[in-house]
Amino acid sequence: MYDFPIALQLYSVRTDMEVDFKGTLKKIKALGYDGVEFAGLFGHSAEEVKKMCGETGLTPISAHVPYAELLKGDETFKIYSDIGCKYIVIPWINAEYLAGGEKNAEFYENVKKFGELANKYGMKLCYHNHDFEFEKVDGEYKLDLLYKAVSPGLLSTQLDTCWVNVGGENPADYIRKYAGRLEIVHLKDFAGTKGGNMYALIGNDDSKKEAAAGSFEYRPLGSGLQNFPSILDACKEVDAKWVVIEQDEPSMGKTRMECAEASIKYLKSIF
Repeated sequence: MYDFPIALQLYSVRTDMEVDFKGTLKKIKALGYDGVEFAGLFGHSAEEVKKMCGETGLTPISAHVPYAELLKGDETFKIYSDIGCKYIVIPWINAEYLAGGEKNAEFYENVKKFGELANKYGMKLCYHNHDFEFEKVDGEYKLDLLYKAVSPGLLSTQLDTCWVNVGGENPADYIRKYAGRLEIVHLKDFAGTKGGNMYALIGNDDSKKEAAAGSFEYRPLGSGLQNFPSILDACKEVDAKWVVIEQDEPSMGKTRMECAEASIKYLKSIF
C-alpha cells in the first residue's frame, strides 16, 4: 500500500551516536531504515560522515541545524551539502521570532537568506514545527503566517505529525494543506495530554518539572494516539518523498534503540 523510504531522526538515538557514531548507523541500517536525518555531527567532519553513510548503506537525507549555526552562513550549508543532504531543517525557534514576537521580522528575513543559501548548495530549507506554532495571531496560526511570509521556493515544510495533533489539528488534513510544499514528514507517536513536562522531554524547559500521572509521553509508533494509516494516506496523496521516525525520549521501559526498532516494525507492518 505504501512504499515510502523510511529514515530515522538521529536525535532519537543521540546518546548512542555520541558513544559510537558508525556503530549506531550500522544498527539503524540493520533495523531496516533506508536513511537518516542528522541532529549534530558529534565532532565528525562532513567527509567522515559521508563515508560512514556510504559504508553502512544509509542515505543522508537531511539535518536539523540550530538557528545559531544557520546564521554562520555558507560555512554551515556547505558542510551538509558535502555530506549529501538534500534538506536542511530549522528544528526549533523561540517564540520571540515567530509572528507577534519582537524578533519576528528579523527571523523572516533570515529564513529567506537561509532558503537562498540552501538552494545555492543544492538543498531545500524546511521548517520543523512544534505545537506552539498553532497559537494564533490576528486569527491565523503562527505556522501558517511563516509560510505566507516566505515563498515555497525558499521554504518547505517538514510537518511533525505529533505536534500538529497536540496543537489541535488533524495531521492528515494538515499534510494535505501543504501539498506541493512538503516532501519529508515526521512520524511521531505520543500518549497523554498537552502540558506538564512536554518541553522538559525535549530539553527546552528550564523548570524540569516532574511528570504528573497521565502527562505527555513519547511512544514508539503504534503505541500511542496517532492514526498512522490516515497520515500515510495523506503522505501518499501529496507525493511525500520520505517519512522520518522520531522519538525524542524513550518510553515503555525500552532503550532508545529498542524504541527505534519497535517503531519501524510497526510501520512496516502497515505498509
